Amino acid sequence: MDLIKIGKFIANCRKDKKVTQEQLAEKLFITDCVVSKCERGC
Repeated sequence: MDLIKIGKFIANCRKDKKVTQEQLAEKLFITDCVVSKCERGC
């Protein structure tokens, strides 16, 4: 599984919907730091 590709996919989908990392995190009941790490493939 390529975490960098998945992270870019998540970031692109989020940006297409005009949702911030903070808003996405709130909907998923996680922190915005987790969203950021996922998008960077960490």
